[in-house]
This record gives sequence, C-alpha cells and structure tokens, in this order.
Amino acid sequence: METDWKKAADNAQLRSNIYGLLATVFREEPTEALIKELRGPRLSGIFSDMGVELGEAFYSSPETATAEALGLEFTRLFIGPGHHISAHESIFAEMDGDTSSLWGRTTVEVKNFIETAGLDYQPEFTGIPDHISVELEFMQKLTAWEAEKWTQQDRKSAEYSSSIQRMFLDKHLLCWLPQFCDVVMEQADLPFYRSMAELTRNYMEFER
Repeated sequence: METDWKKAADNAQLRSNIYGLLATVFREEPTEALIKELRGPRLSGIFSDMGVELGEAFYSSPETATAEALGLEFTRLFIGPGHHISAHESIFAEMDGDTSSLWGRTTVEVKNFIETAGLDYQPEFTGIPDHISVELEFMQKLTAWEAEKWTQQDRKSAEYSSSIQRMFLDKHLLCWLPQFCDVVMEQADLPFYRSMAELTRNYMEFER
C-alpha cells in the first residue's frame, strides 16, 4: 500500500516538473542558466527518450550565443513589434463565433479559476492571467500540491487537486493550447521552439 502512495506522489511530481519546464520555456527569453540546464544529462536524456530534437546548434554553440539567438527568436515569435503570436488563451478561444480580445471574458474566467483554487500571483506580476506560462504554472502548482498530499497519504485532498486539474484542462488548456502549438511550429525558424511546441502539444494529448 505504501508503494501505491509513493507511485502516485512520484507521478504527480513528474507531471509538476514537466509543467514547470514548459512554463519556463514560454515565460520569457531563455537565460544561459536555463540553456545549461536543458543541455544537462537529466533533461537531454528525457528529450531524447521523447524524440524531441532541439537542433545541433543548441548543443554545440556557446551558451551566450545560444541565449542570444533564442532571445531574438522568442521576441520575434511572441512579442513583436511586428506580426507575432499572442500567447494568451483569449486570443485563441472562440466565443459566440468571434475571437475574443485580451482581458476579455476568457481572461476573467482564468483569473477567477486560479484565485478560487486558493492560488495568487506574485506581487511583481504585471502580465495577463491567461498567458500560457501562467496557466502552465498553475498546473505545476496544482500537481506539486497533489504530490505533497499523496506523500502525506491524504487521498481526499490529492483527489480533490486532481479534479481541479481535470476541470482546468477541459475548460481552458485543452481548448486552445494545441492550436497555439501548431501556430508556433509553423512560424518558428529555429528547431528549439518548434520542438518545444511539439512537446507541449503531445503532452496535452497525454494529459487528455
């Protein structure tokens, strides 16, 4: 029985780690520290097992040069100033036949969902609540909490966390993230963001 508790906790923690990695990738331009971590044996082994190809240049170029190249790609893809991909659910969510705008109904729903779950934003947070990194970080925290409750052998709380995760996936992430990933894969020039978008899309299908 104790093995079952540990297995459930380990599974939830693994999911939390994946959500955390994806949130970091889409939150901001990658730092040299993140690139070093992604190149490390633990993550590179996971990427290899999952068939994720980040490109030869990602591993062979100096970390500074890689960070600069990926920073330019991140800005072009997600920030602009020219045509770019808005990484917000409200842009991809279809409502009443129309595409909603930033801080529309979808944004408010996500904000309320996160706050109702008892989680809040960092004081310095100035972004919009339905940004991809916020939604992924929300799932990271929920799965980490689930892992903690399994470790404490608190089945009721762990299953409650799981039910919130399922609801958020069904009402939000699964409704737009696969489409977002498809657009990123189409428009990315470097293998890194194409592969991370593919990994995210595949992981959403796994979670489904």
